[in-house]
Amino acid sequence: MELTRTADLWWKTAIVYCLDVETFSDGNGDGHGDFRGLAQRVDYLDRLGVTCLWLMPFYPSPDRDDGYDITDFYTVDPRLGTLGDFVEFMRTARDRGIRVIADLVVNHTSDQHPWFQSARTGPDSPYHDWYVWQDKPPPDAEKGIVFPDKETSLWTYDRKARKYYLHRFYKHQPDLNVANPAVRDEIARIMGFWLELGLSGFRVDGVPFLLETGGSDDAELLPDPHDYLADLRAFLGRRCGDAVMLGEVNLPYSETMRFFGDGDGVADELTMCFDFIGMQRMYLALARGDAGPLAEALRERPLPPRDGHWATFVRNHDELTLDKLTDDERQEVFDAFGPDKDMQLYDRGLRRRVPSMMGGDQRRIRQLYSLLYSLPGCPVLFYGEEIGMAEDLSAEGRLAVRTPMQWDSGPNGGFSTADPADLPGPIPDGEFGPSHVNVRDQERDPDSLLAWMRKLIDRYRECPELAWGEYTILDTAEPSVLAHRCDIEGTVVVLHNFADHDVKPELELDVTELEDVVTGERITLADNKKVTVELEPYGCRWLRVV
Repeated sequence: MELTRTADLWWKTAIVYCLDVETFSDGNGDGHGDFRGLAQRVDYLDRLGVTCLWLMPFYPSPDRDDGYDITDFYTVDPRLGTLGDFVEFMRTARDRGIRVIADLVVNHTSDQHPWFQSARTGPDSPYHDWYVWQDKPPPDAEKGIVFPDKETSLWTYDRKARKYYLHRFYKHQPDLNVANPAVRDEIARIMGFWLELGLSGFRVDGVPFLLETGGSDDAELLPDPHDYLADLRAFLGRRCGDAVMLGEVNLPYSETMRFFGDGDGVADELTMCFDFIGMQRMYLALARGDAGPLAEALRERPLPPRDGHWATFVRNHDELTLDKLTDDERQEVFDAFGPDKDMQLYDRGLRRRVPSMMGGDQRRIRQLYSLLYSLPGCPVLFYGEEIGMAEDLSAEGRLAVRTPMQWDSGPNGGFSTADPADLPGPIPDGEFGPSHVNVRDQERDPDSLLAWMRKLIDRYRECPELAWGEYTILDTAEPSVLAHRCDIEGTVVVLHNFADHDVKPELELDVTELEDVVTGERITLADNKKVTVELEPYGCRWLRVV
C-alpha cells in the first residue's frame, strides 16, 4: 500500500505507548517523574518505534486516585513540572515524529476542585448545577458501584449543600452534570486548550459513564447523549482535523459499536474503541491452551465503521478486567494467572503484569506480544511491558502495576536520584527487579525482550495488511492454533500456537510461495495448495504471500 494513501489516517498503523509522567523518569531529582525527565527519554521511545504517546493524567490533583481526581484541567501538576516544561516536551516529541494524546477525564472532578467547592454553597452558586444533586438517594443507589471494596453507594450526603451528590467512582470524585450545556461547553474548552498546545487527541476515560444521565432530574427528557459525543468529535475535527478520540468502552461488541457513531458507516463519535472482549477471551485461550475463545471473539467482532479502528492491548494501567467472562471462565483465568486473592481485584480482575502471570516463560511472553502486534487493530503498549517489568503486590490496588520505570540496575532503577522514601512507589525487587530487568542491559542484548519488541514493531510497520486488511480466521484442524490472514493489495498469514508442545497445522491457501516476515525463510506450497507449518510450543509465524 502507498503511504501517501494512508498516512493521513495515522492511527490505523500507530504504535501507542501509555505512560504515567509521575513514574516514568525524574528529571530534577525530587523523587517524582516529570516532563523534563520524560523529554530526555523521547529518543528511547523513538528507537522503540513508538509513534503516539498516551499520557495518563498530569493535571493538578490531591492524588487520591493516582491523578484521576483533578482540581484544574488547564495546567500541569507542580510536581510534574510547568506548562513550559510540557511545551518543551511536546516540541521534542514532535521533532522525533511522535504524536501525543492525553487522558480526558471529564466525567467527574476532585471534591477539592473550585467548581465543586462553590457548588456546595447552594443553588445560587453558578456551579451548583454543574454536578448532580438529589434531596434523597434513589432506591437503586447501590447499583453499579465501580469500586465495591471502597464504596457502598453511588450517592453521598454533603453537609454543606444539605443534599446528596452522585459519584459513580469514589465519593471524593463527584460526577459532572454533562446534561448541563455550560458543562458541555467547558469540556470543549478544555479540549481546545490542550489541542492548541499540540495534542493529537484524547483517550476518553470511562465513556459510558461520561454519557450517563441517570440521576439527573427529568433524565428521560434529555437529548440523546450520543448526540453530545458526536458534537465533541465534530468540535475536535474543526480544531484539529486529524486528531483522535480513543474511548474506554468496556461493553459487549453490539453495545460498543454505538460509540463509534450512529450506524451510518462513518465513525463520527469515537475514532477508536478498546477491544476489551478480545483481550479477555485471549487470556481465557491462554489459560486453556486452546485458541478457540479468541478465534470466536475475532469472528464475532464487528467491523468498525469507515476510518474507525479497534485498539488492541494485552495489559493496561488498571486491573486486568475479566468482567465479561462467565464466573467459571473467570475462575479458569484466575487459577492460571493469579490464584492468590492478593493478585485479584474487585473479584473481576488481576493486578499483575504479563511476565509474572506467565511465570517468566519467555516463550509465552513473546507469543503474547506477537499476538498484540499481529491481531487486527491498533496495538497499545503500557510502559515497562517492552522490557518485561512485573508488579509489586505490596502496593495498594491498581498501583501494583504502576511502579517506577526501570532504566538501569543502579539505585532506584535509574528512575530517580532521590531518597527511595520520596519516590511515588517502591521499586520492585526479586527476579523482575531492576537488577535483572532494565532498559540499559536489554538495549545491549540482541536476544532481549526489548529487542524482540522492536523487531515486532518493525515488522508490524512493514505489514500494513495487518492494520488495513480484511481479516479471516483460518481453519487448521488444530485446536491450539490461531491462524488468520489479512488481505489488502497483499496478504499476510499469521499463526500462533497456544499449546506447550510442537504442532504442525496444515493450511490450504491459493498461493504458491510464502516468506517468513521475521526470519526471511521461504516456503513453497505443494501443487494442492496445502502447506504444513511447524510451530514450537507457544511459537508464532508471520508469513507474507510472495
